[in-house]
Amino acid sequence: MAVKLICASHSPLMEFAKPQNQAQEQQVRETFATMAQQVKDYDPTLIIAFGPDHFNGFFYDLMPSFCAGIRATAAGDWDYGPGRLDVPEQTALDLVRYVLNDGVDLSYSYRMQADHGVTQPLHFLCSGQLDRYPVIPVFINSAASPMPTTQRTVALGRAIGRFIKSLDLENERVLILGTGGLSHDPPTPQMGSVPPEVEEFLIAGRNPTTEARAARQGKIIAVGQKLAAGDQSVAVPLNPEWDHDLLDIFARADFAAIEAMTEQQIREQGGRGGQEVRCWMAAFAALSELGDYQMTTHCYQAISEWIAGFGIVSAVLTSGKSVDEH
Repeated sequence: MAVKLICASHSPLMEFAKPQNQAQEQQVRETFATMAQQVKDYDPTLIIAFGPDHFNGFFYDLMPSFCAGIRATAAGDWDYGPGRLDVPEQTALDLVRYVLNDGVDLSYSYRMQADHGVTQPLHFLCSGQLDRYPVIPVFINSAASPMPTTQRTVALGRAIGRFIKSLDLENERVLILGTGGLSHDPPTPQMGSVPPEVEEFLIAGRNPTTEARAARQGKIIAVGQKLAAGDQSVAVPLNPEWDHDLLDIFARADFAAIEAMTEQQIREQGGRGGQEVRCWMAAFAALSELGDYQMTTHCYQAISEWIAGFGIVSAVLTSGKSVDEH
């Protein structure tokens, strides 16, 4: 069995805002194209996608820390979808049972709506086809405080890594996908600091009207434009130093440093969207359960217009070994 990892930032503004520095955008898009060719050549038989949500599929009426999609569709936000994801139902159920038996409480859904946190990377890595490969989406709460600790996030990843190892199928080619981060601070509303009508949206805002979705997306586009113009009052500025430190931590597989991070520290250093690095944490923890790995950073750009410290990395088990060889 072969296992590979790709972790990538996402930004819903990629198709709605043009960076002044065209070289930044060019590198991101060229890197995605290169990684998409690698995915095509690898031809995964299963993708396990750790992703966040931005109050498009998960709300405060019932907010799990972690949730696996047994059946899933694209929420359709930012024009990614709508459409069905090709979730292998029995394998997804097996994953949930394994993780529960391993001591991590993993919720599950037969009607998951995966937003751009999952669908944008699938779009760019899978030639625009969200259902090109079998995929199990695993939601990690990275927007609704209080959030799962970094320790439990790593525990989830490790349990799913052990599940992958238990598959023990000679021709299985698993791609672990982590998405989100790095530093960014989109205008995500927070309970306790917004008017009652916004709180109601955060609690139960599923299936918004076209007009409501367009208005919400317009506010995010405006923040990106202001941030690019130097107005740092609208968001926590991007933090390339923190981003590079994180990349170094993942490259060194320094899980002690990862587990020492707190929700408050991430918020202060990486902004509201920096909390999404939990998805990278889980992805790398899953891979580390299968053996030592080597990480390659293919791209990093701090792009204010996209409100994103944008990174794309991959990792393989050292010496190209398969799981069975460890």
